[in-house]
Amino acid sequence: MKTLVLLALVGLGAQLVDGSLGMAYGVTSTTLLLAIGTNPAAASATVHLAEIGTSVMSGLAHWRFGNVDWRVVARIGVPGAAGAFVGAQVLSSLSTEVAAPVMSVILLVLGLYILVRFTLRGVDRRRLGQPLRRRFLGPLGVLAGFVDATGGGGWGPVGTPALLASGRMEPRKVIGSIDTSEFLVASAASLGFLVALGSQGVDATWALGLLAGGLVAAPVAAWLVRHVPPRLLGSLVGGMIVLTNTRTLLQSEWIDAADPVRYATYAGVSVVWVAAVVHSYRQYRRDRATESADAVAAQAAQRLAAGPDVEAGPTAAGR
Repeated sequence: MKTLVLLALVGLGAQLVDGSLGMAYGVTSTTLLLAIGTNPAAASATVHLAEIGTSVMSGLAHWRFGNVDWRVVARIGVPGAAGAFVGAQVLSSLSTEVAAPVMSVILLVLGLYILVRFTLRGVDRRRLGQPLRRRFLGPLGVLAGFVDATGGGGWGPVGTPALLASGRMEPRKVIGSIDTSEFLVASAASLGFLVALGSQGVDATWALGLLAGGLVAAPVAAWLVRHVPPRLLGSLVGGMIVLTNTRTLLQSEWIDAADPVRYATYAGVSVVWVAAVVHSYRQYRRDRATESADAVAAQAAQRLAAGPDVEAGPTAAGR
């Protein structure tokens, strides 16, 4: 019973983060299952089984709050499903320990770019709404789906940074579209694991525990992403990517840093991340104040320009 409660709490927290930042459900949940002794393939299979339900609820909630671009969902989700199916087959027979550090380097670079861009520049609204090409979304979906299935999570960490880096979608729509398309990826990965493993090692009770917590958090996360400023959301996402992949690299066989080095690095990254978020929030407040002042000035100018006519109308009517 305690295990189920713990799984539900983890599912709630993971979905709250995933639904508001576009990543981390699979990574968080898979990490817990591995920590209690589940083999990698079974852990990934269990998490993806739970994600089928959480992604449906999350997608509906994001759609309700206007956070979904359905063209992007179709163009990235279908290739993502193909990549996830293949990834599930691969994970059932191969290790991805060598590939993990390489992917972490790529994600770390993307995370740094996003953190700097949104912290210092915010959202370039001149590029928002420009269409994303199929030749970009298709390969991205295949790669993200493959990594998601083989790593027990990765659809968000790969897809969200890439779409944010394009600068052509609002952060809330990036997150909503990635979360919604995850249904296709999770379903395909689950099918792939079912073909490769059967029901061996997949604990349906654990999946239900993760699902229960995720269903509660999904609508809350969709509401949060609708109301959190895009500039602030970009800084939050970028910092999470940097911190997560820094941790992966420091613990990898490439570096295998000592504990004092790792903890000092985590602390340094966290301080920079918090400073970036604070700066983004303050700049957002300044931008809002400037926009409000400009709007008031424009309205005053319009009233001033129309003043004589407006005043003459009632006077003439009174006479």
